[in-house]
Amino acid sequence: MLLEQKRDREEIISRVAALDIGKASLVCCVRVPDGASPGRRLQEVQTYSTMTRSLAGMAERLRGLGVTRVVMEATSDYWKPAFYLLEAYGFEVWLVNARDVKHLPGRPKTDKLDAVWLCKVAERQMIRPSFVPPPPIRMLRDLTRYRVDLVAQAGAERNRVEKLLEDAQIKLSVVVSDLFGVSGRAMMAALIAGRRDPKSLAQLARSSLRRKIPALEEALTGHFSDHHAFLLGKMIARVEAIEADIAEVDARIEAQLAPFAEAAARLIEIPGIGPAAAAAIIAEIGVDMSRFPTPAHLAGWARFAPGVKESAGRKKGSGSTGHGNPYLARVLGQIAVSAARTNTFLGERYRRIARRRGAKRAIVAVGRSVLTIIWHLLADPEARFRDLGADFYLSRTDTERRKRNHVSQLEALGYRVTLELAA
Repeated sequence: MLLEQKRDREEIISRVAALDIGKASLVCCVRVPDGASPGRRLQEVQTYSTMTRSLAGMAERLRGLGVTRVVMEATSDYWKPAFYLLEAYGFEVWLVNARDVKHLPGRPKTDKLDAVWLCKVAERQMIRPSFVPPPPIRMLRDLTRYRVDLVAQAGAERNRVEKLLEDAQIKLSVVVSDLFGVSGRAMMAALIAGRRDPKSLAQLARSSLRRKIPALEEALTGHFSDHHAFLLGKMIARVEAIEADIAEVDARIEAQLAPFAEAAARLIEIPGIGPAAAAAIIAEIGVDMSRFPTPAHLAGWARFAPGVKESAGRKKGSGSTGHGNPYLARVLGQIAVSAARTNTFLGERYRRIARRRGAKRAIVAVGRSVLTIIWHLLADPEARFRDLGADFYLSRTDTERRKRNHVSQLEALGYRVTLELAA
C-alpha cells in the first residue's frame, strides 16, 4: 500500500482570543507569540463585565494585542452582545458549538479553564464556526421568528374561544368551518352584545353558509351566559390585537426583504413556497451560498440528511437526521405538505416515499429536495426553477421492473397473474 500525500492545514493562529460567556460577566483568554522566546506563547486571562462599556474596553485591549480572531461558545443568547460589538470593531468573530469544544474529562472545570481550553483549541484550528448571518439577514430573522410566535399565540387564543363556546354548549365550530370567518365573527359579536335567540343569530350567516341555517339554529342553542360573554369578548379582543400586530410585522418584513426581493421571487416559483415561506427561508439561511459549498452542506447544516455513524465497518444508529434549526424545519415541513397536494415532481416524490416509508420520512426527503433547489437558485442568480413533472419517475423507470412490481403486488393479494401483449 502506498502512502498518500495529504495537505493538512496545521497553521496555528498566532494571535487569538476566546471568551467563556455568562449573563453578567465573561472570561477572556488571549494567546499571542512570545517575542523573546520563539516557539513559546504568552497568555492572559481576564474577567470582564458584559456591560457595553466593559466590552468596549475588552475590544480595545484585544486590538492593542493584535488579536485577529475571537472565538466564543453559543451560550443561550448571552453571546450576542459580545459577538455584535466585536464584529463592529472589525474582528474575525467565530461562534462555535459548545458540543465541539467540550472540556476533557478528568480535569477541573472552571470559567477560566474553559476559556483557556477554548483558546488552545481555536489557535490550532480544531473547530469550525457556526453560521451567523450578516446584520440585514439577522434583522429579517428577528421579524420572521417573532411572526411565528405571534401566529402561535393567535392560534392558542382561538382554541380557547372554541373551548369556551363548548362550555356554553354552543356547537358553532361543528357547522362553521372557520370560526373566525365573517359569519362566525358576526355571530360571536352578537352573543357578546347580549343576543341569545338562535334564529336571530343564525340569520347573520353569509354566503354559502346560509344553506346551513337550520343546523346553525341547532348549534347556537345552548346556555351562553354573561360570564361567557365577558370571557369571549376578552379573547376576541386579544385575537384581533394579535392579528393587528401580525399585519404590522408583515409590513416590516416586506420592507426588510426588499433588498432580497429578486431572490424571494425565484423561491416562490417552487411548489409549496409562498411569500411568508420565502421570507422565512431567506431569514434562516441568507442569500450567500458561499457559506455552504454544496447543497449537501446546506442539507447537513439544516439536519435534513441522515447522520453518519460507523464503527468496526458497520453503520450504527437509526439514520435519524438529528435536531437542526427548528424554524427552518417547520417551514420546510409546511412546504413539503403543501407540495404533496400538487401534481408536480415534488408532489409525486412525496407520494412515492410516503407509500413505502411513511409520511414523516417523505417530509424529510422532500424537504431535502427543496433545500437542494433553493441552494441552486441562490447560488446562481441566473438559475430558474423548472418542474420535472409528476411523470418524471415513470418515464425513467424500466418497463420490466414496473411490470414485475405490479405482478408481485397482485400475487401478494392472492391473484394468479398471466400476462399477454395487447393486440
